[in-house]
Amino acid sequence: MRICVLGAGAWGSALAISAASHPTAAHGVTLWARDDRQVAAMAQARSNARYLPDIPFPAALEVRGGAPEALAQAADLVIVATPMAALRELLAALHALRMPVAWLCKGVEPAGGAGQGLLAHEVQAQVAPGLRCGVLSGPSFAQEVARGQPTALVAASADAGVRDALVAAFHGPTLRVYANDDLVGVEVGGAVKNVLAIATGLADGLALGLNARAALITRGLAEMTRLGVALGARPETFMGLSGLGDLVLTATGDLSRNRRVGLLLAEGRTLAQAVESLGHVAEGVYCARTVVQRARHLGVDMPIAEGVVALLDGRLAPADAVRALMEREPGAEIGAGGAQAGA
Repeated sequence: MRICVLGAGAWGSALAISAASHPTAAHGVTLWARDDRQVAAMAQARSNARYLPDIPFPAALEVRGGAPEALAQAADLVIVATPMAALRELLAALHALRMPVAWLCKGVEPAGGAGQGLLAHEVQAQVAPGLRCGVLSGPSFAQEVARGQPTALVAASADAGVRDALVAAFHGPTLRVYANDDLVGVEVGGAVKNVLAIATGLADGLALGLNARAALITRGLAEMTRLGVALGARPETFMGLSGLGDLVLTATGDLSRNRRVGLLLAEGRTLAQAVESLGHVAEGVYCARTVVQRARHLGVDMPIAEGVVALLDGRLAPADAVRALMEREPGAEIGAGGAQAGA
């Protein structure tokens, strides 16, 4: 299979390395980067020194620049590995493709300018409605995937052909790919878990203990599920890889950028200082406000996400944000009909 990965950040590079290293499938993989200097550096070093140092590129991986749509036309499968902020522009450029296209970004499009605060599949419906598309998501740190450490992902699409292409491209002995047709649920899980990871990082940074962490993860899962169901997702999706699995990883893993933001804010860093120190995009910072806005519009209660937004906006200090959550009025854990009640 000819696979074109558009975006040479950590995650795009990791999946390109994984596909090009597949032990049984003879994939040819092209990794595209927008910056010609980055293309030249990676081609010479045969690695992505900025994002995945000391992990060499396999022989089957080719690094290219130029027009992404031209490279994509020669592929059997196209993977969009840009941040959410760049998704609209790139999907518009790919709108005429007929082969399967899947994105990796986890978040909500930033509102303002061209962005309208949409999930990835909603952006696609606007700018490239004819694409055969889906998402590859789940609990995964790029470094571990690039090193061939065991990982499980979910390939979500309403199109069975897209799901099958993703499984054929990436499923192997150490990277397991499971199919799901609930594209909305998988995307909501991937977006909201980033916001919740900031909250758990904050709690850990304030040394509130493992009990507090467990409470935040559990009630955060309830918030994620409520929003997803309101947007048309199936509730059981949030007990899977892209819901509970990705939330636990991002909220507790030391490689999590969003958790790191919470830890740094607890230390007294400003938001600008926290983001600058990462060197990577922390999607939770950019999508938290939009997640809360959409929840309010739908009448969905998301107090943990609301607290994160107040913290990011500087309206609450770290200790006050946690106190506001702990002082909420008591209520039932499970609402009528078995639905998750408010946090």
